[in-house]
Amino acid sequence: MKVTVVGAGAVGASCAEYIAIKNFASEVVLLDIKEGFAEGKAMDLMQTASLNGFDTKITGVTNDYAKTAESDVCVITSGIPRKPGMTREELIGINAGIVKEVSSNLIKYSPNTIVIVVSNPMDTMAYLVHKSTNLPKNRIIGMGGALDSARFKYRLAEALGAPISDVDGMVIGGHSDTGMIPLTRLATRNSVPVSEFLLEERLSQVLEDTKVGGATLTKLLGTSAWYAPGAAVSSMVQAIACDQKKMFPCSVLLDGEYGLKDICLGVPVILGKNGIETIVEIDLNDAEKANMNESADAVRVVNNLL
Repeated sequence: MKVTVVGAGAVGASCAEYIAIKNFASEVVLLDIKEGFAEGKAMDLMQTASLNGFDTKITGVTNDYAKTAESDVCVITSGIPRKPGMTREELIGINAGIVKEVSSNLIKYSPNTIVIVVSNPMDTMAYLVHKSTNLPKNRIIGMGGALDSARFKYRLAEALGAPISDVDGMVIGGHSDTGMIPLTRLATRNSVPVSEFLLEERLSQVLEDTKVGGATLTKLLGTSAWYAPGAAVSSMVQAIACDQKKMFPCSVLLDGEYGLKDICLGVPVILGKNGIETIVEIDLNDAEKANMNESADAVRVVNNLL
């Protein structure tokens, strides 16, 4: 199992670290355009191997896509991160060109790869990869829902005063401060609906805190978060590498599912060795359907900027 991570910044390096620590890949290639940067990150990470007990080989390269050849999974994190006050959508001008070039170079050397898109605005960048490559739709996956769902569960556990292992919940829709849809109605604590424990007002606060989860961290850190995004990607890569058939909300190209077509949007899918094994359609109530359509409309506005 060979995994390439493009972009050796905070998110890319964290992703490579978590993949290595989980010890399911034989090699992780970390690629960056900055001379020596990926090589330095890779060397630093390899020097933790004996301490963290992993045998995964981490290789750093400067813009040499030939070294990524025959990658089973490629992760695109490259592009500029958010600054305080920026929306994910404001990054499109720069990141679209980067993502298009990167995906083309990756597929040149790894035509059978599965691509996971992390760069923002993520739903639109995933859509761009679909439109600019010939990869089948099951092999292009946008990472957003896995991260947003982790943030949702963090906020639920906080509100419940419960261990996070007790909590389950999912976020669908667009990966944006206004587009994401935390499914509070379906969230549970050990199979019991969280509405049994939390008042509607507190649940509404959890929902709003989840939606601005990324912006909250950007304001505190001065840039985008990296630990949780890196962990979210590594979990998706592991599900594919180990054919786990795990369910994640991911941004995928819809063709009639949820009444939507020709758009990448976050919905639950089963991830396995073929990438997207199945798109799972869950029954949404009228309010959730309306939110989903609003989210799709907002993503289409950004897509049109391409």
